[in-house]
Amino acid sequence: MALIAPPLSLYVHMPWCVKKCPYCDLNSHGLRDAPPPYADYIDVLLADLDADLADFGAALHDRPIVSVFFGGGTPSLFAPGLVARFLDGARARLPFADNAEITLETNPGTVEHGRFDGYLAAGVNRLSFGIQSFDDDKLKRLGRIHSAAEAEAAVKSAQDAGYTNLNLDLMYALPQQTLDGALADVARAVGLAPTHLSHYQLTLEPNTAFAANPPPLPDDDHAWSMQEACEAALAAAGYGQYEISAYARPGRRCTHNLNYWQFGDYLGIGAGAHGKVSGTATGQVHRRWKAKLPRAYLEAAGGPARIGGDGTVDAAELPFEYMLNALRLIDGVPMGDFAARTGLDPERLKAPLQDARRRGWLTDDAARLQTTAQGQRFLNDVIGLFLD
Repeated sequence: MALIAPPLSLYVHMPWCVKKCPYCDLNSHGLRDAPPPYADYIDVLLADLDADLADFGAALHDRPIVSVFFGGGTPSLFAPGLVARFLDGARARLPFADNAEITLETNPGTVEHGRFDGYLAAGVNRLSFGIQSFDDDKLKRLGRIHSAAEAEAAVKSAQDAGYTNLNLDLMYALPQQTLDGALADVARAVGLAPTHLSHYQLTLEPNTAFAANPPPLPDDDHAWSMQEACEAALAAAGYGQYEISAYARPGRRCTHNLNYWQFGDYLGIGAGAHGKVSGTATGQVHRRWKAKLPRAYLEAAGGPARIGGDGTVDAAELPFEYMLNALRLIDGVPMGDFAARTGLDPERLKAPLQDARRRGWLTDDAARLQTTAQGQRFLNDVIGLFLD
């Protein structure tokens, strides 16, 4: 079956942060004595983009960019003028949708962000704050360098600068956290009136400081109680859950993340960035990721050494990859999207779909791929059914 070109996004990885958090398994690198070469990095990002466009140009079909996401690390370590230089360069190379969502991740500490009005003038129309908690003790345990008061002040500062589209990241099941503590964090976040909230459980990821020396975390039953209670509190405050860990005011769902979950395409620019491009002519899904270490990425300067890995996704792996994203959505996706985004016959899903529905993990709607409440709780098991 033929692949149909999905929406196209742009992910830009900014790898530096002030200090590496003990729970973080992302490609982030704490600041050393000498400041990072921020301006040089912008030049290399644009060279990387040029090289990817040369490689994938035929598959992009002049599709407009529907979203840009600056992730990290802490992208707001880059001054607004540098962010503007990248966006201006990207717009000169690619068409942008008129309503393109452009998100910049930022942390609340005053040393970690530039002037918010500067980012707004640069073209960034959405900010995502890595707050994690409003409890100073929990912030200290998480290795964060900001306080609850600084978090509130930073959000209000962004709103005063003119931002009307803000996401706040919160964690739950933190070291020795109680149910009341998790609900208090949600209440403080809601009080700031963001348009979007990401609320996810702290997990121990391999190769992190927390994995080597685990802190005392709530058990699974207590973590589930926190999740259920916080979901109810967010719903009562007007935030609709549309993904396992994402909640939004009406009309404020994150375009960029929705494109991931709906198996859309995205160019990945920057150290360690991952990308996905659908080849409608070849009928294949191509994945590419970049050299992980900032020094190696910078030295490649847009050349072949910038690529850390490259290749098409085997057809046998596509059902799992598709479900890994699509089944995170609370409302699911139309069944027809599977064939359009993978080029595969839906018959390949017949056996695992029957198994999932028999277990009560998926709804009985044959026209839609959608988990039940039980399926959401055991999502990893549901997705595992689609492994080759």
